[in-house]
Amino acid sequence: MKQFNGAFFRDLWRISKPYWWHSEERWSARGVFALIILLNLFMVFISYRITQWYAVFWNALQHFAVDAAWHQMLIFLLLAASYVAAGVSQVFFTQMLEIRWRRWLTRHYLDNWLSKSTFYHMQVLGDGTDNPDQRISEDLASFTNQTLNIIIGLLSSVTTLAAFVFMLWELSAMITIPWNGSLYTIPGYLVWAALIYAVFGTILTALIGRPLIKLNFNQERYQADFRFSMMRLRENSESVALYGGESEERHHFLQRFASVYANYWRIIWRSMRLNWWVSGYGQAAIIFPIIVSMPAYFVNKAIGIGGLQQIASAFAQVQGALSFIVSSYSSLANWHAVVDRLRYFEQSMEEVRVIRETHYQIECRDAPCLQVRHLNVRLPDGRELVHDLNLDVQRRERLLIMGPSGGGKSTLIRGLAGIWPFGDGEIGLPKADRPLFLPQKPYLPLGTLREVLVYPFGVTDLDDRRLQQILGLVGMSGLQDKLEDSRLWSHVLSLGEQQRLAFARVLVQKPRWLFLDEASSALDEPAECQLYQLLIEALPETAMISVGHRSSLLRYHQRCLRLQGNGAWVLESLPEQDSSGGLQPAPV
Repeated sequence: MKQFNGAFFRDLWRISKPYWWHSEERWSARGVFALIILLNLFMVFISYRITQWYAVFWNALQHFAVDAAWHQMLIFLLLAASYVAAGVSQVFFTQMLEIRWRRWLTRHYLDNWLSKSTFYHMQVLGDGTDNPDQRISEDLASFTNQTLNIIIGLLSSVTTLAAFVFMLWELSAMITIPWNGSLYTIPGYLVWAALIYAVFGTILTALIGRPLIKLNFNQERYQADFRFSMMRLRENSESVALYGGESEERHHFLQRFASVYANYWRIIWRSMRLNWWVSGYGQAAIIFPIIVSMPAYFVNKAIGIGGLQQIASAFAQVQGALSFIVSSYSSLANWHAVVDRLRYFEQSMEEVRVIRETHYQIECRDAPCLQVRHLNVRLPDGRELVHDLNLDVQRRERLLIMGPSGGGKSTLIRGLAGIWPFGDGEIGLPKADRPLFLPQKPYLPLGTLREVLVYPFGVTDLDDRRLQQILGLVGMSGLQDKLEDSRLWSHVLSLGEQQRLAFARVLVQKPRWLFLDEASSALDEPAECQLYQLLIEALPETAMISVGHRSSLLRYHQRCLRLQGNGAWVLESLPEQDSSGGLQPAPV
């Protein structure tokens, strides 16, 4: 974890550039940012005028000039009101730009994360990227907020320095240093004093606060891991309850929280040391310009109270601008950690893209039916699961894939779906047809039961009566009056009930190509037979490719692809059987 180096700023620019250079909002964003800069310049100008006002006002007080003092009070009220109006406007436009930038970045990151199943490949390839959800939901918010605040703060420091350094240089001419009975004038004396003070403070601050960058980075990761572990318990609450694993889960939670606790204590101790120095540095800055100006006040009486106040104010502005790193180091350390998390997230997505382009050599093309030509499917270590598979599946045809556990059946389905990155060959499917894949554990999105049934294609032309009828057909009549209920359905329903809902989803979507990866494994054989029979009768034009272990599935398919291990396979034609199994045809 290096500090602010060239790689850090290159990655920072790579994260920021798309919004400011290529997005559809770039011109409006630049306009708002230019307005923020103008407001900042106006605030610096007001600060400059107030610093000049100090000398006039305090000299009027020193000489008991009542009318002049009250006149200066009126001028101050006008200056202060202008400063407040500019400050409030700057905060408003900064926050507006921040939320718009965050919205664009959120969409950008979501597109990249979801594109071509990158989220899945990052998990499968195990690249070590922790909690991408937090990086998108929280780190992007912190990034936009802190980046804008730091850039605006830096610009403010630069403009303040440019405005006040000349004033402080001119005021330096009033300071004479007595030495050996003579008086000496050092050009820019006050400017050099402010510079030395700020450089000394910045170096010590960097040395003391450097470890905070890594500590903040780790704290974000530990807290995200702790939160994710509790989320996992919520998602698997039934399994944990059946295992009686509460004490073990508690042990793991406390272990993860121990990392949060220990690292936070390290942050506390390091922050305390930094705060001791920064607070002392800030307090000393109040009296430091008075000390260096005393010779001009006490020795040769070249300045009055007003001049002393003006020097103190101008010195504070220059010293504050030069001490930007000192005053903002904690924020800079936290910002560095946030940028690190985002740039490593981007690097992980890029690595996945490279692996996908390097290893995924499966050509997908348009074809009148499912056509597989010279398909090889491998594991990440290069071991072949399926070697040189050639296969045609026509419309209305039903194919069963069988083989030993771990033999590559599900991986073959992932290859046919285009989400498994290790393989080569050709796969053809009609481009106009949207295939539907049913995994062993169905995905039930958050939302109403209606939204669960129409996922993922969002069918909207089915009325409640038809949806209720479909629920009855798959044996879920108990849910017919709950179409508008919004629940965590994956927790409410058993795995078998979830698989029934998946079959209902098939009847709703009516796909031309259906891939079932052990989609009925949690059901008993009579229920499985009834649902397969239902699909055959309700969707006679649909081609079905199933993965299963049970021999009872053979009667519902016309051919069987048997994977034999080490890439070997054999394709068998199945004898025609009475697929009804004695069941009455279901009304559709």
